Amino acid sequence: MEIKKSPKADLDNKTVVFRQIGLIIALAVIFLAFEYKSYDKRTIDLMQRTVQDIPEEIIPITEQKVKPPPPPPPKQVTVLEVVEDDVEVEDNIEIDADVDQDTEIEVYVPPVREEEEVVEQEIFTVVESMPEFPGGAGKMMEFIAKNIKYPAMARESGIQGRVFVNFVVEPDGSVSNVKVLRGIGGGCDEEAIRVVESMPKWTPGRQRGKAVRVSFNLPVRFTLQ
Repeated sequence: MEIKKSPKADLDNKTVVFRQIGLIIALAVIFLAFEYKSYDKRTIDLMQRTVQDIPEEIIPITEQKVKPPPPPPPKQVTVLEVVEDDVEVEDNIEIDADVDQDTEIEVYVPPVREEEEVVEQEIFTVVESMPEFPGGAGKMMEFIAKNIKYPAMARESGIQGRVFVNFVVEPDGSVSNVKVLRGIGGGCDEEAIRVVESMPKWTPGRQRGKAVRVSFNLPVRFTLQ
């Protein structure tokens, strides 16, 4: 049986149309390739760095007035009394010149001075009534914060922390024997000692109703703002 082709199924007559469509597509791809532009990639850093400018504390320079020296004492004037040659002058000084090799001379022995032994009072760590800063612990922290000055070396180096200071509260309330138990350097240790030594008199500690010497430990904090 002979197979008959339908004129609609014959693709030879559509070859020209397919070629034109392919040519248009190729030209479009070439045109888009020439028009395509590439841009440099830019990365945007969303993290902004902020520099905190900490003003350096300026310590005012105090002028120290020097007292003028006291006036020199008045010169003593010695009055010489003129004595005539024929006037006899009484002389009460006796000189014994009759000394020979056999004469025994007593050796002068200076008296021995007995030194009094100074008995140092005992230093307590815990007593019945512990010493107290005037106004309590809150006033002590306020005093330290008001009078302490952050050392410039420690500020520039970023040093911060706590300096542990030990001192003795005397029976009269004064502060003595100030020393650093553990420091952080940068001038903070010396500043902590200076502030503690400048404290006013405390209420002394008491043991059995008597004022005694008491050892006290105090942490001084240095914090950069």
